[in-house]
Amino acid sequence: MAGRGTDSETTPVRPRNDVAQYDDLRDEWWKPRGSFAMLHWIAAARATLVPRASRPAALLVDVGCGAGVLAPHVEHLGYRHIGIDVVATSAALARDRGITMLLGDARGIPMSDGCADVVVAGEVLEHVPDLDRVVAEVTRILRPGGTLVIDTIASTWWGRFTSITVGERLPAGPPARLHDANLFVDRSELVAACAIHGVALSLNGLRPSATDYVSWLLSRRADVRMVPTAVTAGLFQAHGTKVAT
Repeated sequence: MAGRGTDSETTPVRPRNDVAQYDDLRDEWWKPRGSFAMLHWIAAARATLVPRASRPAALLVDVGCGAGVLAPHVEHLGYRHIGIDVVATSAALARDRGITMLLGDARGIPMSDGCADVVVAGEVLEHVPDLDRVVAEVTRILRPGGTLVIDTIASTWWGRFTSITVGERLPAGPPARLHDANLFVDRSELVAACAIHGVALSLNGLRPSATDYVSWLLSRRADVRMVPTAVTAGLFQAHGTKVAT
């Protein structure tokens, strides 16, 4: 299938959500039709929620940045872009894209309180076993008045169906076994956890444009636009501004 991009005979079969998969797939990150194609499409949609920098030396912290797929979409906004990822091979690729990298875990971000103007956690929360702890960290480093941007997968049958049951079988869908549906995110818990730390979230769903996707399959488009929707039961975005607590 187009867009899968890996050799099943040489790629190890790993447990679901095993971080070692990102080492296995390191050569796929920047292939236009590789295994991570949809992550690039989602990153473009994520960037639309990032405001232009409002002050000199404004800082955008990209938590779980992978190989830096957000970078091309925010480089014109005026931020110093710092990435955090636990995978060394991904971090090396992100450095090649001009991101200042910190190797570390989202459960203990090695940065000071209130240092960031924007914190982005894209396609991260559905991979962590302790949602509250990660939310506490991403909001801790966000300054009052700063923007939090998230996209993740809802803990619903639709989230499982679209991201695993069908998604893993579609060109440009998630690589097999990358996700564990047991870690998908309860939307009400996410909203409540962020509210505790002074961030009131707005949510919207996100899906690929059907016409773009067909054109992409036919190699008539290089990418696919992600379309905001009112349905948040699958892939969804969340964003809000931190207030003083």
